[in-house]
Amino acid sequence: MTPAIKLAKRAKINFSMHEYTHDPDCECYGDEAARALNVSPQRVYKTLMVAINGDSRQLAVAIVPVVGQLNLKAAASALKTKKVTMADPQQAQRSSGYLVGGISPLGQKKRLPTLLDDSAEAFDTIFVSAGKRGLEVELTPADLLQLTQGRMASIGR
Repeated sequence: MTPAIKLAKRAKINFSMHEYTHDPDCECYGDEAARALNVSPQRVYKTLMVAINGDSRQLAVAIVPVVGQLNLKAAASALKTKKVTMADPQQAQRSSGYLVGGISPLGQKKRLPTLLDDSAEAFDTIFVSAGKRGLEVELTPADLLQLTQGRMASIGR
């Protein structure tokens, strides 16, 4: 059981786990999850780590649909900072405690500022990584925000 699932269970929220066989040759983790689970890719969200003002010691989490991209300027604005850059993958792994492709916004080693793209408001439930490749958790956007102490922002494109 991953830290993400443990957190959701402890919080006693309604959620569903969805497991599928991850293809080790696949590097489009979110697209793979959408296909394997037979759900719209608009409902599958990827967890990205960004460095605030280029400082790899100051990270934040941005959660956007796998079919889109993160708008770095919008994320910086939502975080009330000058700029953000994509975090180094090794730093993201060290900070979160998860491997790239399985980084969950839930149960990270350290609580970071978290933004969820406002496109999530269109869905009753969304899918995010549950902490390892081949495992997704389905939950409401409100529960995701509660568990991460995050907030909604227009950060995708």
